[in-house]
Amino acid sequence: MTSTGNFVQELHDAAAARNDAPFLLQPGGEIITYGDLYLRAARLARVLTEAGVEPGDRVIMQVEKSVDSVALYVATLHAGAVHVPLNTAFTDDELAYFIQDAEPAAIVVEPSRLGRFDPKGAALLTLGGDDGGTIVNLAGGATPLPVVERDEMDLGALLYTSGTTGRPKGAALPHRSLRLNAHALHDAWGFRPTDHLVHSLPLFHVHGLFVALHCAMLSAIPVTFLPKFDPDLIVSALPHATVFMGVPTHYARLLANPGLTREACANMRLFTAGSAPLTDAHFDEFAERTGHVICERYGMSETMITTTNPYEGERRPGTVGFPVDGVELRVATADGRALGPDEVGVVEVRGGQILREYWRRPDATAEARRDDGWFITGDIGSLDVEGRLSLEGRASDMIISGGENVYPKEIEIVLDAVDGVVESAVIGVPHADFGEAVTAIVVDGDAAATDEALDQALRASLARFKHPKRIIRVDSLPRNTMGKVQKNVLRELYASDTG
Repeated sequence: MTSTGNFVQELHDAAAARNDAPFLLQPGGEIITYGDLYLRAARLARVLTEAGVEPGDRVIMQVEKSVDSVALYVATLHAGAVHVPLNTAFTDDELAYFIQDAEPAAIVVEPSRLGRFDPKGAALLTLGGDDGGTIVNLAGGATPLPVVERDEMDLGALLYTSGTTGRPKGAALPHRSLRLNAHALHDAWGFRPTDHLVHSLPLFHVHGLFVALHCAMLSAIPVTFLPKFDPDLIVSALPHATVFMGVPTHYARLLANPGLTREACANMRLFTAGSAPLTDAHFDEFAERTGHVICERYGMSETMITTTNPYEGERRPGTVGFPVDGVELRVATADGRALGPDEVGVVEVRGGQILREYWRRPDATAEARRDDGWFITGDIGSLDVEGRLSLEGRASDMIISGGENVYPKEIEIVLDAVDGVVESAVIGVPHADFGEAVTAIVVDGDAAATDEALDQALRASLARFKHPKRIIRVDSLPRNTMGKVQKNVLRELYASDTG
């Protein structure tokens, strides 16, 4: 193995003896081998460097899921640059913020987005389309670039995650974080060269990109690579696969598919779930229908995956298991005093895979990390006597809808700016399909804002998954003695109100 801190070199080395092995299997029948992918990535890396990207530079990627988007991720690390994946649903206004904050050397988008935003001096490249200027076509005749050496603490990825203020923060993950978590999960879940992964997750999250693909690439196994979640395609792929990773919404929809049977899952060995809580009812129904117990795990962009239920051993519904290798876990009071078994407090984690810092936010970094290295997740939970973690809720008001993190403040800012709105409060209410449905409680002025005006403001500023499923009009919002809106009261009041 080459001695470099660049994590991509480990991925290359893992496939060195399996270059002809199938990697990405697409619905149309096209198969991309590991050798194909890494050669394509080396050529794309050359294009990035010729566009002015240097080691340590950020490369924003806002493109649809494809073989080339995987190759571009690998190429970014290959060139020693920092991968900045963005949700394809983000609007031009949202993209402008990320460009301002990350100061990328290159931005890769779909051709349809050209001319819709200011790249601020970054090289502007496109992925897809027939234009000869696309990065893929430019890479066709490029000389492959050797893997650029990096230190393990050099950044490999910058993942944006919003806070309750509504201002997204960049979780700066060094190569060490990517490597440690990939190996921890690969080992914890028993990946082997005979495995076959079904992949239907997006590539702009930790789950789809780092958790799923890194595990597969370390064993150089085939991946049924679906552009999006499709229950019929997944059910048809299960008999030939061994591993599937999804969010609770995926499992709810799979359970609605009559093709999900024990026979269809006979070859499977592992189903994992994360990004949001799985209901006990779905946990039990899935086990009864398929004979497989879903393995729940827990993590976040800043920490990667920190706990998992055991691969071998009891998987309890409503729990997210034990720390993965290299991670310490505790539940503490607000001032950092460790709590005992079954005491509820703030979940804190420590280990080499935790983010290096919040990008250019020393204030946020200091606020989230204690002097002795414990990272404050902001989630509320408890540990049993065995050290198994159960999550009780979130310290913030973050909503998880369909596996997507939605931050109320960001939506409230948009709604409150609409003429006719006095104020708003955004909450999540239980939803059978999405887990939580985004719901906006709006106080109208004398001349109430129309539904059309609210919808127009939301569409102009926010990704579709952030839009409220329902807007409820009220005369006033409940407040405590300090004047703070009591969102817990609103959640209780509208808990069964899914519209």
